[in-house]
Amino acid sequence: MPIKYTTRSTGASVCASGYVVVGVYGNKDFTLSASDINDKTDGALAALIANRDLKNEVGSCVLLPLASGIKARRVVVVQLGPRKKFDQANLNKAINGAAAMIARLEPDSIAVFIGDMAIESRSTAYLARRVVEIFSAHLYKFDQLKKEQKKSRRQWQVQIAVDSRAAQKELQQAVETGKAVAEGVCLARDLGNLPGNICTPTYLANTAKDLETHDNMSVQVLEEDEMAELGMHSLLSVSRGSREPAKLIIMNYTGDASGSAPIALVGKGLTFDAGGISIKPAGAMDEMKFDMCGAAGVIGAMQAIASLKLPVNVLGAVASSENLPDGAANKPGDIVTSMAGLTIEILNTDAEGRLILCDALTYIARFKPQTVIDAATLTGACVIALGKHCSGLFSNSDELAEEIITAGEMSDDRAWRMPLWEEYQAQLKSNFADVANIGGRDAGAVTAACFLARFTEDYRWAHLDIAGTAWNTGSKKGATGRPVGLFVQYVLNHLNRDSQS
Repeated sequence: MPIKYTTRSTGASVCASGYVVVGVYGNKDFTLSASDINDKTDGALAALIANRDLKNEVGSCVLLPLASGIKARRVVVVQLGPRKKFDQANLNKAINGAAAMIARLEPDSIAVFIGDMAIESRSTAYLARRVVEIFSAHLYKFDQLKKEQKKSRRQWQVQIAVDSRAAQKELQQAVETGKAVAEGVCLARDLGNLPGNICTPTYLANTAKDLETHDNMSVQVLEEDEMAELGMHSLLSVSRGSREPAKLIIMNYTGDASGSAPIALVGKGLTFDAGGISIKPAGAMDEMKFDMCGAAGVIGAMQAIASLKLPVNVLGAVASSENLPDGAANKPGDIVTSMAGLTIEILNTDAEGRLILCDALTYIARFKPQTVIDAATLTGACVIALGKHCSGLFSNSDELAEEIITAGEMSDDRAWRMPLWEEYQAQLKSNFADVANIGGRDAGAVTAACFLARFTEDYRWAHLDIAGTAWNTGSKKGATGRPVGLFVQYVLNHLNRDSQS
């Protein structure tokens, strides 16, 4: 759905948008924009609150009945909670509540007033960016495969409104950043939501190639014969059971002409995972089309970084395949040789993501990256451990782990650090090969990360297990677009650190 975001300097009562969104702290503490609406409507907003039409729960919303004295057709009043307790979490609840109501009402134009919302250590520009990202998430629709597509008659118009022109200028870059991140998230969601018969490894490669329309972006796609010459027999063993050829996709964004070492983002791209010979249960197997959300996150982040023309070098790598049962597919007990030369005993063919990632992580070392971060829907064990709220974070660098945690907090795409201790490596011992591809029932997310760690000893590396955060199940089933926001925020923070050093 097309959305046009702009900034505006105006008062709420004279704003002529279809709907305006204003906030109230508690029951009687009005924001400036809410006070303006209340004054010009002869106390209509205060009367609405006195009648307890607006609940005290942060994010609750109510529509102000049609009233004279203002130019907007309707007013959405959102509960912010007590002013002293207004923080980033409450901001998210409030904007999510307002965006959810707007998405149901579907007006053509909206103005969101953020002028006197204040969070300690967060600028007004940060608030503007979050409004853009949250509204985009709620206004997103995936209906392109339906016969009757539910498309709005007009383009959505969303204005981020403040009281002064000086503040408006400050917000413009933040809105542009929010738009780029939101568009990257939407691309990642589209890729994740497409079915496996459409979004194949070749489709992912072609989508990545489309990014070459951006300045300083080049894309290379390694085919199976090239991977075989490089010794990527671990990755290729997964694709043997599929009619779809595997792809290793390399996106190279060179925004820094000085030739600085790149940041590398690596994504797992299993466009459908039936488990191979160790086949998955039939229930909810359709959701295994989401097993490429790590790849989708990398592609979405690369689009956002290129759109923003950031002065940094970033490498995006996607290892993509299907994992299906076939006479040529991996069998439990098979032993394959990785590009790094380590032999791997495949005890479970459904632990295939690490088999394709290990060769991609070995390959990426030739670019001499300063940092490598991979994202993968790798283990159900991580979902059991952390649920849907945060991604599992594993790293061989304390400093990098802290940088990712900070980026996650800022982008509301949080990660929680998990152990990567040497003691866990013992679970991966094999009687017949250098390493087994599973470590037993205990600590499954940890041993999966420990497996990958064996292929990342030559550089600073972190692994994000996004199995719990990459998609929603049930009635709201669909891809979330994570970790695009975290990836982009990490790069932005990296640039800020460099400019201050």
